[in-house]
Amino acid sequence: MGDYAYPYGIWASDLDGDGDLDLTSADYTPHNDLYWFENDGSGQFNRHFIQKDDPERLERHMVGDINRDNRPDVVIVKNLYGHLLWFQNPGGTKIHDLWQRHVITTKLAGAYSVALSDLDADGDLDVAASSWRMGNQFAWFENPGTACKPSDDLTQLCYEKDQEWPKHLIEANISETRCIRIADVDGDGDSDIFGTAAGAGLVLWYENSGDPKAKPWGRHIIDSPFRPSHGDPVDMDGDGDPDFVLALGMGQSPARKPGGQVVWYENDISAGKGPWTRHLILESLPSAFEAVAGDIDGDGDVDVAVAAWGDSGQVLWLENSGDPTGQWSHHPLKTSWPMANMLLLADLDGDQDLDVAAVAEHGSYEFRWWRNEGRSPEKSD
Repeated sequence: MGDYAYPYGIWASDLDGDGDLDLTSADYTPHNDLYWFENDGSGQFNRHFIQKDDPERLERHMVGDINRDNRPDVVIVKNLYGHLLWFQNPGGTKIHDLWQRHVITTKLAGAYSVALSDLDADGDLDVAASSWRMGNQFAWFENPGTACKPSDDLTQLCYEKDQEWPKHLIEANISETRCIRIADVDGDGDSDIFGTAAGAGLVLWYENSGDPKAKPWGRHIIDSPFRPSHGDPVDMDGDGDPDFVLALGMGQSPARKPGGQVVWYENDISAGKGPWTRHLILESLPSAFEAVAGDIDGDGDVDVAVAAWGDSGQVLWLENSGDPTGQWSHHPLKTSWPMANMLLLADLDGDQDLDVAAVAEHGSYEFRWWRNEGRSPEKSD
């Protein structure tokens, strides 16, 4: 999947309701487009447009049913303008037309990444967001939708014209916020937030007060490594709580030691809310950028796929031996792939195992996926 100007931001979801996973992808100037790729069920894709000519960095996004009409919508950042947008899935035959554009906010300078969850427990999806170097904050935006008029489906939400969502600050003045992910970290039944601040060198989790509109979020430091970037909450050790897999060192100078790494943090909530135990997955991976987790080889434990940024970017997967605190094997999928950035795990060909999809920006301009053939993949070009 080529012909990109600057690809950054992908996701997988069944957008058309036919039972297979489609893909979304953002493309920066001069294209300024948002695409969805329709899956034929076997991993062959046909490109359609969600949006055309929306200048200034449509980038990272996530898919979820924002208006409760049982169709997955797309929530996306507009990086330089500092906007959050959502595009409404029209469903049916209209899904191949451009989707209706809605503004969540125009007040998040450097809008960078998003996560979706019902943060205030009122039955709809809210949006949490980070804001990179220009905003230096984490915030969440309260879904203001109200039940549509009685002649419509009352489960669906409607929105006033030009209605922006109420903004609630989680933390301000924290340098270069990047990753934001949601999980019930402390097991109390509400949605907490994992976050990284690359400039500040912090990995954090924010504790949902149970009433996040009125009460502040509890701030807890997991670790203080060099330039943490993107990761994935997952129960790595099988004890029933979410741990955090993370890539460290994106943009790091080769002269600085140690190099970029892939690690996982063991959830130590039962022992208190202080620093978590860090376990090494891969000791050296220059400019490690994003790590995602899943059972790639089908052996019942959690493996990790990772993308490394930079001029010698790459994508590889890391095999869990069964003891995630022990030695991991690594398997390259693509080497010498400049500026690899975002990746995901999804069953794209319907064979019940996890495939890998990834995108690379300047120098490569590609969106690829690798079919999991049920064995340890060798290097693929």
